[in-house]
Amino acid sequence: MFGEFLNIVFKSIKLDKSLYSDNKNFGEASIYFAGMIMILDGIAGAVAANTVIKTAVAMSGLTAILTWFIWAILIFVIGVKIFPDKQTKVSFKKVLTGVGFAHAPGLLRFFAITPELMIPIIFLTQFWIFASLIISTREILNLKSNFKSFGIIFLAFLIIAFLSIAFVMSRMNALPINHI
Repeated sequence: MFGEFLNIVFKSIKLDKSLYSDNKNFGEASIYFAGMIMILDGIAGAVAANTVIKTAVAMSGLTAILTWFIWAILIFVIGVKIFPDKQTKVSFKKVLTGVGFAHAPGLLRFFAITPELMIPIIFLTQFWIFASLIISTREILNLKSNFKSFGIIFLAFLIIAFLSIAFVMSRMNALPINHI
């Protein structure tokens, strides 16, 4: 079982599209593997950030799970419900699993052990995750083009970024609203 998990991680890191097109990777344990990847991705991000600022490792793992669901919901709604191709017939569970698998490059953040390595590794892994999300979305949703897959991921990212900024600004009482 651990070998199967490592195989999924390595295929995701290699951007191997067969990971998402082969149904044997979406068996009973797949959702647990995807969840484990997301938790480890969150912890790896916290470990990387801890080289500069103190970050709660457990909270990062929980935040990664929340992020996983938000990404999957947005990709499912945008790619399956709003802009599907004719052959796009997929369950939410498969999208959720694919999003989890696509975050495996984030595990490389464990190597950001010095402050000098943190920013380059975080940026590299984030772009790597985006590439992996584009590949997983194209394969899982049976899309004809990488451009459409990119559009779905980019739109989901914009929504997540907007919601994140709005949340942070509301916590800071800094929303740009003029009171007369």
